[in-house]
Amino acid sequence: LALAWACWKTYAGRSEADKFRCSGMNVLGGALRSNGRPEEALPVLEACLALLRRYQRDGDNILAAQSNLAGCLNALGRHDEVLVLMRETYARWVSKLGVSHEESIRIGCNLVLSLNKVELWDETKSFTRDQLPVARRTL
Repeated sequence: LALAWACWKTYAGRSEADKFRCSGMNVLGGALRSNGRPEEALPVLEACLALLRRYQRDGDNILAAQSNLAGCLNALGRHDEVLVLMRETYARWVSKLGVSHEESIRIGCNLVLSLNKVELWDETKSFTRDQLPVARRTL
């Protein structure tokens, strides 16, 4: 956690548009969440995602920030919000890399877990039936 704070402090003085500043925020948010402090991580991760959406068009950084935020929201029990983020993240990965890419499959598995958390059983079954053959062929 100390290294994450140091990372953030290193880049905190840079402009909001600086990619290293956003990376420092993401590192700090992830470290706070990993150390059992999701309440403190949430505003950091939300701010990081907002900055990325405002200043950077690099989809990979945005997708990584969305995944980190989803993990934080999950730790806080905010499963409906996680599901919204996971649907968006999955759709963006599929449009970027295709349904058969390993990252798309991984995010698809996370989406299934989110669907289960909010007890959308029929959608979980349907999505899994569609994705299982793809995963078997790819992996």
